[in-house]
Order: sequence, then C-alpha cells, then structure tokens
Amino acid sequence: MSSTEDKIKGSWNELKGKLKQKYADLTDDDLKYEEGKEDELIGKLQQKTGEGKETIKKYIDEL
Repeated sequence: MSSTEDKIKGSWNELKGKLKQKYADLTDDDLKYEEGKEDELIGKLQQKTGEGKETIKKYIDEL
C-alpha cells in the first residue's frame, strides 16, 4: 500500500475538504470513498480535474 492510500484512509474527511478547495467543481459524489477503492477514487479525481494520477497522488501526499 502506498503512502497516498494510507493518507486517504487515515484522514479522509480532512483531505476531502482540501480537495474541494483546490478543485471547486468536485461534488460529494465525486469524493465518495470506500475503503480498498483508493485507485478508483484517484481515477475519478483524474477524470473530473484533468490532472494526471501522479499529480493527484503528489498533492494528497503533500497535504
């Protein structure tokens, strides 16, 4: 498991708020998180933001 996945699991509510601040067009549906589906979540974020997977992971890791 990567540090990004650990961070998502450990502090999802805080991360969700920061992602909404950075990417204002994200909805609560876009940010639904189910444990074990971190890659699916990152894929949704890629589609909605147009950012690459590594860019999103780096942003989450730096929070």
